[in-house]
Amino acid sequence: MDGAKLGQLKQFIEQCKADPSILSDPTLSFFRDYLESLGADLPPSAYESEDSKSKSYVVEESDEEMDAQEEDDDSDLVESDVELEGETVEPDNDPPQKMGDPTVEVSEENRDASQMEKGQAVEAISEGKLEEAIEHLTEAILLNPTSAIMYATRASVYIKMKKPNAAIRDANAALEINPDSAKGYKSRGIARSMLGQWEEAAKDLHLASKLDYDEEISAVLKKVEPNAHRIEEHRRKYERLRKEKEDKKIERERQRRRAEAQAEYEKAKKKEQSSSSRTHEGMPGGFPGGMPGGFPGGMPGGFPGGMPGGFPGGMPGGFPGGMPGGMPGGFPGSTPGGMPGNIDYSKILNDPELMAAFKDPEVMSALQDVMKNPANLAKHQANPKVAPIIAKMMGKFAGPQ
Repeated sequence: MDGAKLGQLKQFIEQCKADPSILSDPTLSFFRDYLESLGADLPPSAYESEDSKSKSYVVEESDEEMDAQEEDDDSDLVESDVELEGETVEPDNDPPQKMGDPTVEVSEENRDASQMEKGQAVEAISEGKLEEAIEHLTEAILLNPTSAIMYATRASVYIKMKKPNAAIRDANAALEINPDSAKGYKSRGIARSMLGQWEEAAKDLHLASKLDYDEEISAVLKKVEPNAHRIEEHRRKYERLRKEKEDKKIERERQRRRAEAQAEYEKAKKKEQSSSSRTHEGMPGGFPGGMPGGFPGGMPGGFPGGMPGGFPGGMPGGFPGGMPGGMPGGFPGSTPGGMPGNIDYSKILNDPELMAAFKDPEVMSALQDVMKNPANLAKHQANPKVAPIIAKMMGKFAGPQ
């Protein structure tokens, strides 16, 4: 082979090693297919056109952006503090106060005694003696544990003493006895506002106002409602942000699945195109340039003018050089008078058995041996793998009888 051409071929191979994407050029698909027929494992870049590489870059870049977004969104959403107004008190942690048994049957005598204790408690409250008032109200509750007003009154005293938890316990007891106790809701609402439970406080105070409106409830609501509204708006804001975050996550996952499906489709499409390309280009790998050395001197009697250029599409392994000189005389033992010049090569290219045989190194070696010297056919006729293939080829060469 020409030394200059060998040098160019070597240079081309080196370029392919350095940048396999060169093989993605559609005009080099025949060479790529040839390499695959030899068992070569080509990198993905050898199949990607510029457009697909560009798309791939965009997809990869998009994936990186989505990963970055996921990292940001996976971090917990930190809520800002709500600016609230109004004073609160430290929770009281005293042991629970004495409670009566609301299931007991109360006599008239005990009811009267309970009322007397309540009267003394009211007098103590007016004098600012809150501890004494608690003692009287506790005694009144024990005498008549079925009275919601006794619990609600003691709750109001605990509020004056800045003991909101104790007041809430008494208010709950009053509301268990009488769910429509306005004083029970009022006391619990005020106690909750003291603890900074603004939304719960507003709810209780609104119920109390509906049952029995008074000025004190209205005054407390004016302090409680603004904070309750701020908290509600704050909660809605972050609920919306969390939903938006979740929606974005769902959308990214949908886009990822769509991208993966598209990638699988493109991969299958390329594989199908590659397979189709090999089928249309003839025998896998091809006989670039024809058959080596041709049939020197020809085969007596046949193929006048030879088969310049080799089989269309080529045969695997490559038989460069064509078949100059014709094949006068034909293969020994084959069709007398040689082979006709009007051969239908599609009969060979579309024959699965011949196509499979051309991939067998032993068969190809025998064919090359016969082509170099037709007299060598005799030594291969005893080979059960080679002889049937040669006979089949000669039968297709012979054409219609």
